[in-house]
Amino acid sequence: MTLSNDPQAAAGQSLRLRLPPSLLRAVRDGLPLLSQHTIARVLTEVPAYADAVGAQRRLIENAVDQTITVFIELVAEGKDPDTSPAQDPALDGGYSLGRAEARASRSPEMLLAAYRVGARTVWRQWSSLAVTHDLPGDQLAVFAELIFAYMDRLSAAAVSGHADELAKTGLARQRARELLTRRLIGSASAEELLVSAERADWSPPRTLTAVAVRSGRAVATAMMIDRRTLEVPDDAVGPIERPMSLVLVPDVGGSAREEFLSSFSIEGSVVGPARPWMQAGQSVRRVARALVMNLDAEPVTDTERLLTELVLGADSEALADLRSQTLAPLSELRPVVRDNLIATLRSWLLHHGRRDDIAAELFVHPGTVRYRLGQLRELYGGRLTDPRMILDLTVALGVEPTPSRQTVAVSASEERIEGLRGGQVDRG
Repeated sequence: MTLSNDPQAAAGQSLRLRLPPSLLRAVRDGLPLLSQHTIARVLTEVPAYADAVGAQRRLIENAVDQTITVFIELVAEGKDPDTSPAQDPALDGGYSLGRAEARASRSPEMLLAAYRVGARTVWRQWSSLAVTHDLPGDQLAVFAELIFAYMDRLSAAAVSGHADELAKTGLARQRARELLTRRLIGSASAEELLVSAERADWSPPRTLTAVAVRSGRAVATAMMIDRRTLEVPDDAVGPIERPMSLVLVPDVGGSAREEFLSSFSIEGSVVGPARPWMQAGQSVRRVARALVMNLDAEPVTDTERLLTELVLGADSEALADLRSQTLAPLSELRPVVRDNLIATLRSWLLHHGRRDDIAAELFVHPGTVRYRLGQLRELYGGRLTDPRMILDLTVALGVEPTPSRQTVAVSASEERIEGLRGGQVDRG
């Protein structure tokens, strides 16, 4: 410890703290009472420790006892506490305290505040004793510097323990939550899920909703909604053609869904249904299916509004066969005529035969609709009155895209010519 009024000689002088035997005895005799007083001050002045009980309080008491006892013993032996060996038990105690605080989810700022309060309390007591025992001013300054330097060292050890514990428990928690997520998506039992949730330090919500997002920023945004949000491992679901990440967001179902959809307006996102948390795999599979089918809406795709498309796309081969069977009467027509009749047939099914509504949807004259319907009745015969055929056609054309205005306009002129030749266009 260097102390000098002469700046040029300061680097060459070394002054050790030498406490008179009477002062050293007084300090040692007062250690138990000082320890109690320091603990009381910490518990009072640092709110995070105000309700410390049981093991936590004992840990604080041990840390305080060790700190002041080890410091005085080092000073009594003529050692510099600021450069004491790494195996210093007080440093070990500070490190252990930091780890315990991390496990208790308290911030390192609380630790540092406790050490500051402790240092001030100890210095008030010991400086008063030092003055009473006529400790010289230069020695009093060294005494103070050593105390606060040692407290800095202890607080650094505590913060290091806090950081190490966070890294350790954070990695363990991350792995436990990944396992939990895999089991949620898989077919784990309720008992397995409850055990996994406990090991992951994860409080189960009422529901989980799968959300697919495009970027890491979007994942971070989703994670901020609720700290219980789970990120789905990339290999936990089947292959998805688009580069998307999946998360499970807690409690955004029911009345909270609309608010969530409006607030989470990240372009390209796909939102699945809310499911009881143990059935979250259903929501994940719904989103994955929507991604495979390229069911997009802007800016967010709500799968709850695309249930018909999802149902009809569940077996694409069966749907293709159904369309082939039900549209067989149109197979010999020219493509442009065939497409227009399919569009008209689909509109006829959806609008229950209301000609004006069909014409408005297809952007054609009602007479053109009448002509096309006449063609359809001629091609299908009585089958358009068969309930089973109506059901099959409705399913087959449920997600059939309607022709564009240009396609309809180009072919409408041909139809009108053919209709005039046949006298079938409604001239009214």
